[in-house]
Amino acid sequence: MDHLLTTATTTDERDRSASMAILPIGSFEQHGSYLPLTTDTVVASVIARELAGAYRVLLLPPVTISCSHEHTEWPGTVSISAQTLYSIVSDVYDSVTRSGIATLVLVNGHGGNYVLSNVVQEANAKGRSMALFPAKEDWNEARAAAQLSSSMHEDMHAGELETSILLYAYPDLVRDGYESADWTAGDRRHLLTSGMQAYTTSGVVGRPSLGTADKGKAVIESLTRSFSGVVRLFD
Repeated sequence: MDHLLTTATTTDERDRSASMAILPIGSFEQHGSYLPLTTDTVVASVIARELAGAYRVLLLPPVTISCSHEHTEWPGTVSISAQTLYSIVSDVYDSVTRSGIATLVLVNGHGGNYVLSNVVQEANAKGRSMALFPAKEDWNEARAAAQLSSSMHEDMHAGELETSILLYAYPDLVRDGYESADWTAGDRRHLLTSGMQAYTTSGVVGRPSLGTADKGKAVIESLTRSFSGVVRLFD
């Protein structure tokens, strides 16, 4: 059976003796009418699970609610403050390092979690050992490897990338309707002020009709390879 949550025991982790922990961070926000509110959490968890299968790391359970304030107009969306997310990550770091882990890697599945860049930046400046993954370059490489048709800017939300990952990992979570839900909004300069509702009525900005399971598989495989660069940073 597939598990999004780790099923490891304390004995498993003692035998693994990992020096790096990975924390998936998702969100609970609208993703149109065909992807679940948990989409970003599923994406982050799928990436983290694949990393845990390829590298010797401690896989942590995901943070499932984060900073989704731009989606407030849609039913079901729930957010916490940037300060709260900052505190959660800081507390997790303190906890895992007390138990012998040297490094915490944040696997972020939600683009609106801007605060995570500052969390990692400040942590390392203070002598902590922390990283944020995937970087923009990792996503670009994954999109190229999967031959995605839409650009990262065009494919903002519930589009080709996210639909492909869920079609690959959990196709039962993808409902009918993605094939005809394409919507683009190229100029989104006032997003932080006006919210998503200023740019879409469906909640979609992207081209989900282009999504396929094969593309999702290629994206995850590329990201798994890219993670080796993070590992080398801390070796």
